[in-house]
Amino acid sequence: MNRLRVRKRIFLAFLGTFIVLCFAVLFLNSKAAPSRDTLVVGVPSDRCPVFYVDPVSYETVGIGVDLIKKVADEAGYDVEITTITEPNLKEALDNNAYDIVMPFGSSIQSAKGKNTIVTENIMETPFTLVTIKDDTLPTLNSLKIGMPVSLKGVSETVQKLHPGMKIVYYDDIGESVKGLKRGEVDALLNNSYVWSYVLQKPSYINLHVQPSAMFSMGFKAGTVDTIEGREIIKRLDTGISKIKETQVEAITLDYTTRRLYHYDIFDYLYLYGAFIILGTLLFAAVIGTMVFRQRSISLIQEERVRRLIDHDELTDVYSMNGFRKRVEDILRKNPSVPYFLSYNNIVDFKFINDSFGKETGDKLLKFWAKISKEILSDDEAIGRVTSDQFVILRRIEGNARIYEDEKDVVEPVNNYLISQGKNFKVQICSGIYVITPDDIQNMDVDHMIDFARIAERKLRESGKTGFEFYNLNQWESKKRAVEIVGHLSSAIESGEVQVWYQPQVDFSTNKIIGAEALCRWAHGNLGWISPGEFIPALENSGKIYELDCFVWEKVCQDLHRWNTVGKRMTISVNVSRNDIEENPNIHLLFVGLIRKYDLGFDQLHIEITESAYVADSTMLNKTTDTLRSYGFQVEMDDFGSGYSSLNMLKELSVDRIKLDLRFLTGPGFEEKGQIILSYLIQMIQLLGIDLLAEGVETLEQANFLKEKGCVEMQGFYFHKPMSVIDFEDII
Repeated sequence: MNRLRVRKRIFLAFLGTFIVLCFAVLFLNSKAAPSRDTLVVGVPSDRCPVFYVDPVSYETVGIGVDLIKKVADEAGYDVEITTITEPNLKEALDNNAYDIVMPFGSSIQSAKGKNTIVTENIMETPFTLVTIKDDTLPTLNSLKIGMPVSLKGVSETVQKLHPGMKIVYYDDIGESVKGLKRGEVDALLNNSYVWSYVLQKPSYINLHVQPSAMFSMGFKAGTVDTIEGREIIKRLDTGISKIKETQVEAITLDYTTRRLYHYDIFDYLYLYGAFIILGTLLFAAVIGTMVFRQRSISLIQEERVRRLIDHDELTDVYSMNGFRKRVEDILRKNPSVPYFLSYNNIVDFKFINDSFGKETGDKLLKFWAKISKEILSDDEAIGRVTSDQFVILRRIEGNARIYEDEKDVVEPVNNYLISQGKNFKVQICSGIYVITPDDIQNMDVDHMIDFARIAERKLRESGKTGFEFYNLNQWESKKRAVEIVGHLSSAIESGEVQVWYQPQVDFSTNKIIGAEALCRWAHGNLGWISPGEFIPALENSGKIYELDCFVWEKVCQDLHRWNTVGKRMTISVNVSRNDIEENPNIHLLFVGLIRKYDLGFDQLHIEITESAYVADSTMLNKTTDTLRSYGFQVEMDDFGSGYSSLNMLKELSVDRIKLDLRFLTGPGFEEKGQIILSYLIQMIQLLGIDLLAEGVETLEQANFLKEKGCVEMQGFYFHKPMSVIDFEDII
């Protein structure tokens, strides 16, 4: 009996220990595996095979569901897929029950007008037009398109791409097909994957996919633009970056190769309604379905491959994706080079295909692409938009470049079919958009292409051919700038560019104490060019250093000549921030000039504009200190022109300040202008810095400055800029 009790106690102790251990393991596991955030994803359910309800599990599944689950998993989310109850995605964006909604082609506004934010592309989605079989389509921008109302969000992206397209909304795909058959719209637009499912319906056998009108849109998830929304999108973008293209392809192929469409009673009635033609209908349905399915899968695969690489398969030029990336790279590397972008289109290309065969049309496109590539340099690019439309990025080199291109490319394309023994002249319409600095600052290649396309469409709709500018004034300005920049070297050699001098005087003695070296250009073709035009053009092109080097050398030659005849002068020369960036050891250049022409270091005053100090005070102060250490006089030019600050006066290490007399012009001179200027003169003098007032135009201004202790002046009241001969006469 005692032995039995002992065994019982041992058993109970063992059982208790086992239970405790089990609870401990469960507790540790719960600690070791923290729960992940759950992401509620709102999706439609009427877009099989992208989004649809599985008839067995009743869960929403499809290509889109598998992709977002994969992305979310990589981003550290668990996913809860919810079918949206709203009629479209715009309204679903306003429902706080969803963390994100999909799919979108781009960011849109919600139904309540809220801004949204979208992820990067999860995949490229092909969209295709469907028409009644054998119908001829007008151009995309003049089409009337039918779409289910659930695609209202997508339609906004479509209209951005094709602003002239009109869209009619229907309750669902079935109603939109009825509208097409009634002639209410020219065509229907939807995801190619959806068409591969929908067009398996036997009664839709007379519908026809238009492969030439296929284009690609993004497939993204989106949410309202909030702090929480941005965090979700940021995490999802991280997940997207980890998804391989092969994984996307595998998911897509998995669904597009399934037979998801199931006949309903109306399909069977349609197929077997008449016993006499049963065999014919059955054969046509099976063969038609197989052919269409194979053709649809083939088109989708071809489009996917083309989008995966950067080159167009037919012509071997850049695809749109490749062209977009190449243009961004070129413009970022050459921000100072003027470029234009042209959008080029063959008139009646469909007629060429229909009349001479698609093979001839393809050969024409390949010929056009080939001769275009031959004339382009490494920093230019050509891409095929679609069908017969090409976009070209080209450097601006005046009107001559356009007419050379017309001779080398356009004329051979015009005469291509004639050279092949066919009596037909090919006509091309080109729209040209001149790229602006703002375009480079805010890079949007699609936006630039749209402008060129508008110019091309305007020309085509007028019934003309050739080329049309979107921004003609910008073209003329860029062309003129190119002519100025390209002519600089020969202008210096031929003497078109001249150094002029504007005297500086001591008003208390009315004696000339020096001068500022200025530049004047009498262009052989353009006449006298204002410094306000040619200096910015040279600065933007990186050629200002060449001009300034010429001026510095010429000034030193003049100083040497005057020294030899006993007229020792001091001349101020301008040095820009661009010059110092071009030659960080610019002080050595000036030292070399002083020694070469046997001058005193005090004879050459170095003027650096106030704005240059503001842009990079550290670099300029270092250069200034180095120049002063050699004995050069350094002046700050244009002080008071709009960037001044008391803090700058404290930090400057210059010998003289050239005070801009804008303080004395305009309203308020009698009161505020005089007060500010008086104290500014006093502060500069107390700091031990010499002062010269520039821009003095009246005796009243000169007397005021003299009264306040500033006697060194420069301006039209005393002397205008003059040629070296005239300057020598007055000294």
